[in-house]
Amino acid sequence: MTEPSEHSAFRNVPYTGVIYVMTEAARAGYKPGDRGWTNFGQGQPECGPLPGSPPRLDAFDIPTDDHEYAPIAGIWELREAVADHYNRLYRRGLPSQYSAENVCISPGGRAGLTRIAAALGEINLGHFIPDYTAYEELLGLFRMFSPIPILLDPDRGYDFSLDELRREILGRGLSAILASNPCNPTGRVIDGETLRGWVSIARRLECTLILDEFYSHYQWNRSEDDEVEACTASRYVEDVDRDPVLLVNGLTKNWRYPGWRVSWTVGPKALIGLLASSGSFLDGGAARPLQRAAIPLLEDSHTEAELGAIHKAFKRKRSLMLNRLTSMGFSIERPPEGTFYVWASARDLDPRFDTGMKLFRAALEQGLICVPGEFFDVDPGRRRAVRGSRFKHHVRFSFGPAEDSLISGLDRLEALVKSQP
Repeated sequence: MTEPSEHSAFRNVPYTGVIYVMTEAARAGYKPGDRGWTNFGQGQPECGPLPGSPPRLDAFDIPTDDHEYAPIAGIWELREAVADHYNRLYRRGLPSQYSAENVCISPGGRAGLTRIAAALGEINLGHFIPDYTAYEELLGLFRMFSPIPILLDPDRGYDFSLDELRREILGRGLSAILASNPCNPTGRVIDGETLRGWVSIARRLECTLILDEFYSHYQWNRSEDDEVEACTASRYVEDVDRDPVLLVNGLTKNWRYPGWRVSWTVGPKALIGLLASSGSFLDGGAARPLQRAAIPLLEDSHTEAELGAIHKAFKRKRSLMLNRLTSMGFSIERPPEGTFYVWASARDLDPRFDTGMKLFRAALEQGLICVPGEFFDVDPGRRRAVRGSRFKHHVRFSFGPAEDSLISGLDRLEALVKSQP
């Protein structure tokens, strides 16, 4: 969805789904911070203070040495802090513990995933549909491995059993699987004994799990009496250097500092070394001052307070959005168990708005931004036959914006979809 290049030496590189949406919104007059718009398309949470959250970090000193380049794998102190964070919160009492050598710091989540993709060999890599829009170009760019799609069924609420996982790995000869968990866009969460089963199957069948855990603090499938916890496979890793599990996370969503572009990958030491090597030619590493400033954010008291504040504020916004969208006529196959998205179908709306792209175009005229579902129909390298997307009727709505903006936007969206032709 970019203009053809006039320079024959270059190929056309399309924008990923959300970036395309934001580019079109800018053409329609959108500017960040414009209170006349509501950005239901945003892939970031609101970044200001929340009731009960720790004070937001808005200033820090930069030692002279931190004006230098950082090591490609990240400064040692942050790598230690990340390892300690996982050990204290998720691996207490387990004999195998992460160390700094099990952590690689990257300049953002996409960079972390790109490092992984660049280091993969000639294998079959399974990926799910629907899933994060940026996976499409990521999986199509590197030609060493073959991306193998695994279609999830909307009629089953996008469920995927342990038996199905085992069959896919064995039947398709998968050496690795990439998935967002919680899933962007559907909000499906693999947790508890099911997630333990995923890790166990990966261990037994020697299939590397690459889990994008950027929304692990946004989990809604617990009762009010349950302790608020993060969803992470690190709980179920037996041997941190032998189990084939790579976890990608960062400050972007779970600590609500998206502009910092500080992320990490946690996994076996041997694989972390490969990621540092690929980062040396792909991105050069994350900014040293921001890595230093990130260390205190990983302290238990800070993390737990932020997690609790997120849960209260975003669970309320989730309920608000689900109720309003349902009353407007959208259908929702599975209410989100995680993330800050609602994956809704517009199929039953007026024909003027019954596909994601129609609604997206009409919404722009009302100062609203949403993401058409077809962008999540991940097709690396555009290898499939040309046909309508399986998710052309779907839309991803974000409840990441502040609540007042959310309410204003939902009011305008309802006026739009219930308007007379």
